[in-house]
Amino acid sequence: MAANFARHDFASREELAAALTSVVAAQLDEAIASRGKAVLAVSGGSTPALFFKTLSQAALDWAKVVVTLVDERFVAETSPRSNAALVKANLLQDRAAAARFLPLASPLEDIAQATSVAEVALRLFGLPLDVVVLGMGNDGHTASFFPDADELEQVLDVSTPRLVSPVHAASADEPRLTLTLPVIASARFIALHIEGAEKQETLERALSRGGALPIRRVIDAAETPVEIFWAA
Repeated sequence: MAANFARHDFASREELAAALTSVVAAQLDEAIASRGKAVLAVSGGSTPALFFKTLSQAALDWAKVVVTLVDERFVAETSPRSNAALVKANLLQDRAAAARFLPLASPLEDIAQATSVAEVALRLFGLPLDVVVLGMGNDGHTASFFPDADELEQVLDVSTPRLVSPVHAASADEPRLTLTLPVIASARFIALHIEGAEKQETLERALSRGGALPIRRVIDAAETPVEIFWAA
């Protein structure tokens, strides 16, 4: 089977952020021109902050862009661990302040209810997603597809009708909500943004013959080749 990805390596994180911004902005602009709106799903963590700040300055019709999350910790938005807070502080600024934000977690005490609310909201905006920007952990997880997650096989089931699922994993510090594999895999454009030698080693292991880490399963299932952006 031909490789379902393309690699783009950069000498610096600033060069990566600029290049990824250019590609994502072009995809969003094309979606707006073709369909009158664009839906962008982004990941959290420490890696994407510079990319978010760079993308926030892109010359787009941001009022026609919906921004949502690939996954989220089931915490209050005031928590420093909230992906929503990260996105609002770094991406939904400058020109991108005009975009509409669709969170995954809602202020409910029950994660199952919060999952249902997120799924209904996501359906209203239509699928497939236009752009998904994934991250990856050193354990090979992407989204909240943790190798030790109780729901791993459910969220990686290409035939699941669910759009959003709760996830519980010992390696995660709190319960999570995540987009399921079919939602991610059907996106019109998928990027994987990783930085550092350790993540490069994890990716190489995932892509090796017989690799079965969650990120590999996403790459294999993607309906369009995943564009991998890496910088040291």
